Parts: sequence; structure tokens; C-alpha cells
Amino acid sequence: MWWRLKRSEFAERTDQKNKRAMKRIIDSGHVPGLLAYADGNPAGWCSVAPRETYPALERSRTLKRIDDEPVWSVVCFFVGKPFRSRGLMSSLLAAAVRYAKEHGAKIIEGYPVEPKERRMSGSEGFTGLVPVFTRAGFAEALRRSPNRPIMRYFVSKE
Repeated sequence: MWWRLKRSEFAERTDQKNKRAMKRIIDSGHVPGLLAYADGNPAGWCSVAPRETYPALERSRTLKRIDDEPVWSVVCFFVGKPFRSRGLMSSLLAAAVRYAKEHGAKIIEGYPVEPKERRMSGSEGFTGLVPVFTRAGFAEALRRSPNRPIMRYFVSKE
């Protein structure tokens, strides 16, 4: 819900309130993201949708639109601790690209962080990591922040 709300709204909400809001999105028929399973159990998550779904992007100085092109956005990932360092983020990103393409996306954006020398905490890379996006065929489109580029994937005319 982080990207779907104003920061002040998010800060005052409880986890339960966010869970109920997410359930309402799902119950409405909208797909808020993709789940990854390992041995039949949820292992990870990736949020992907048209950029308009995430109003917080528009309010961000760093991540505001770079042009008027319609884009889909990959805004966050979660990978459960037992499944980290196994390439699940890469698999989720590949699935997000496929899903966006299947739903008419021509440009897909991501907002990953540039990894630092030290090991990152579990939540620091929640928007993804630059090397994962680069390996998936994304290229840096603009950088307004030293550690968070806007990266784009252009769907080829097949």
C-alpha cells in the first residue's frame, strides 16, 4: 500500500487496515501484483501495474514522470527470508515483464536501488536492485538520485 497512498496516510494506518485495503483491491478484480511459490507455499511478491495505480510516484521528486509515455511500473518486491539469494527477485521481475506485456504494456519502468558495498538489510532493496533489472533487459532512463535510477524496459514489436 506504500505506493498507493500519501505518506501521511500510510504512516497513520495499521497493518490490519492495509491488509483490508489490499483485500478490497483483490476483491474488486484488480490484480495488485504477482506471487511466487516454492513447494506450494508463498515465497515472494512483486507489485506491477500501470503507473497511474501508484499515486505516490507522481508526488516523488525522484521518481516523478520523465515523459508523457504510458508506462507500467514495477514498484516493490518481497522475498521471504528462506528464499533470499536464490534468484527469486529475478524470476519475479521476469514474470512481471511477461504480465505487463500480456496486458498491453509498451514500456515497463522500475525504480531499483544501487547496491552498496555492505550487505543490505531485508527491506532496503524492496524496490529491487539495479543488477537484477539490468540482467532483465532494463536500461537506465534517468537518475535524479545517486542511488535510485529510473530504469525502463521497452517491449519490442514482435
